[in-house]
Amino acid sequence: MAQQPRAWQRMLSGRRLDLLDPTPVDIEIEDIAHGLAFVARWNGQTRGDFAYSVAEHSLLVETLFARIVPNAPVKWRLAALLHDAPEYVIGDMISPVKAAVGPDYGALDDRLTAAINIRFGLPAVIPLTVKKQIKKADRISAWMEATQIAGFTQAESTRFFGKPDSALMEGLRIVLRPPLETRQAFTARHLELLGQIP
Repeated sequence: MAQQPRAWQRMLSGRRLDLLDPTPVDIEIEDIAHGLAFVARWNGQTRGDFAYSVAEHSLLVETLFARIVPNAPVKWRLAALLHDAPEYVIGDMISPVKAAVGPDYGALDDRLTAAINIRFGLPAVIPLTVKKQIKKADRISAWMEATQIAGFTQAESTRFFGKPDSALMEGLRIVLRPPLETRQAFTARHLELLGQIP
């Protein structure tokens, strides 16, 4: 009988995360923050001395979400911060690769998302209205990243990501910093949000 291929990953915390059956007890924020701080968005094709990480992107999305829905409960701000958390294990795959992999990618992402959400007191599945608001913040973030660090013109970015409300972006700039700083900022923001949830 053929041996089943290994489907778990050992994390720096010592946890073993089973990708086929992830459980909330095997998820630690330090592992998520560390992984996301080292995962580059745009396949690393960005200007600057440091890669623009998924952790940095997640911090921006949470900020934009709070501007889009200023009265949202803190738990949904936490959901915005964690919207790409599964990428600490599966990486940041660009959309064409996701399409090529097919529905199995979506199922894997959904399993990890549910386990992560439950681990931090969120519902396994985020309500659709909230998901749409997070997605709006995500698209604004992508527009900002594309124009500020990925070499896209504003016209190209608008074609791919839609025209963002400039008021929502006021005073925000893309930040490029060492992974250690981003990891610390992500972990600190997570802790701060958790502390504000009633």
